[in-house]
Amino acid sequence: MSTKIKPLADRVLIKVSDAETTTASGIIIPDNAQEKPQKGTVVAVGKGTKDNPTTVTSGDIVLYGKYAGTELKHDGEEFIIMRESDIFAIIN
Repeated sequence: MSTKIKPLADRVLIKVSDAETTTASGIIIPDNAQEKPQKGTVVAVGKGTKDNPTTVTSGDIVLYGKYAGTELKHDGEEFIIMRESDIFAIIN
């Protein structure tokens, strides 16, 4: 996936994963009751700072804080841009 957005310094652009629409038992969750996902795929990464180079790369699936970053929409898709330090973990 390529985007025209290029994060600066230690910022990371993440494509938000879709929210769960059904429970494990098959019950459909209405839009207004769906949890905001805290997982996404890294789309673009800034170059980092002199003291802290970035460690995530495009394509990494990451977990981040519930209130981390700034949400934005671009070409109909939802993204979050945040500092790399707001990312908790990379999922392998």
